Amino acid sequence: MQVTAAPILVGSLFDFPQADEGASFLDAVRLGLDDVASTGRIDRAVELVPHLARGLPLGTARDVENGFDDLEALGVLAILGPSISDNGLIVRDLADDAGLACINYTGGEHTRSELMFHYQVGSLEEEPAVLARYLVDQGRRTVAVIHDHSPVGRRYADFFEQARGLLGLEVTGTAAISPLAQDASALVSRLRAADPDGLLYLGLGVSARTVALALQAERWDVPVVANSALMFGYAQHDWRAAWEGWVYVDTVADDNEMRARLRERSRPSAAGPIGVAAYDMGRLLGEGIARAVHLTRDGIRDGLEHVKQLPATSGREGTMMGFGSWDHAALKGPYLVLRSWREGHTVQVT
Repeated sequence: MQVTAAPILVGSLFDFPQADEGASFLDAVRLGLDDVASTGRIDRAVELVPHLARGLPLGTARDVENGFDDLEALGVLAILGPSISDNGLIVRDLADDAGLACINYTGGEHTRSELMFHYQVGSLEEEPAVLARYLVDQGRRTVAVIHDHSPVGRRYADFFEQARGLLGLEVTGTAAISPLAQDASALVSRLRAADPDGLLYLGLGVSARTVALALQAERWDVPVVANSALMFGYAQHDWRAAWEGWVYVDTVADDNEMRARLRERSRPSAAGPIGVAAYDMGRLLGEGIARAVHLTRDGIRDGLEHVKQLPATSGREGTMMGFGSWDHAALKGPYLVLRSWREGHTVQVT
């Protein structure tokens, strides 16, 4: 008699509209899982169960909560997601209450918890220091700041304030903007009046295009730096022109050998930060399953904490990933990379 083991169910909680219903993300996750399965250390199939929620800021917290509850009720042993820090804070508490390990791919370290692991696609806390140092290295001494009026935007701004004070960078003016703003002309005009050496944008990304269009209308040719929000350019090709010359934080590097190998197998997966992150999360999850003593939710959590020193596909060469007891941040090393949108392409700056 042939016996087939029941598959391991893993949820994928999308919190932002997906043009392809999440198919490209799941394909990259599958590549990572298959890498581990090919070593013979996973004795059954792993089934990915997607759920598309409409979370903050476009949707609601309730939709994210319902999505988590639906996946939890199906009996998944782990969940990948969400991707936006506002929603990561919501799922963090749900994960702890349910005893269900999740790996989010937000930028917020405050989304981490006992059951919430974190693959850093950017960093609300570290990017501001990278950007402040870049501004000073470029000879900028004064800067105007625009940040989203949201938990993400405010946290970015708070950490930039600390970083710029250390480096002696002066802020000439600050403006908060709605993450979904359609017009930024008034605030851009007001900030221009102080004649800063540079402009800094910190937010989720939708309002970054609004700011860019306002700069064009104002004919203000000021050097602009931005957080990882400009990763939106990978998906929104028509937004790239407005960000021409802007320097921003990314998590993909041209010198990463793991990314080069992934590109040989799947150019779409290696093309941008989300595909690269999905592949790495598949590897992390696969290793967590392989190292789990029991195929239970507690077992998967313990297995993830035993994953150590894997070469990461994100970041510059030498970036590593893994977890540990009270260490639920995946990436270690130079995972933040400065890039710039130039003539419709992203170019590595440092």
